[in-house]
Amino acid sequence: MAKGTSKRLMGRGVGCINTGTGGDVFFIASNLKGVSYNELKEGQAVECETEDGPRGLRATTVSIV
Repeated sequence: MAKGTSKRLMGRGVGCINTGTGGDVFFIASNLKGVSYNELKEGQAVECETEDGPRGLRATTVSIV
């Protein structure tokens, strides 16, 4: 699992995770586990499982650390 911080939360239920590797990981609200999108804050520590998507890495599951 990759660890990072949440960033760029957008009102449409999507956001990005900064993993510190130079690229962001895209996620959607339905990938959150144990937390709702409205509870997630920018800068919060998270961990995620990732896969290659059509525009780069995307998270398949996201949970708060």
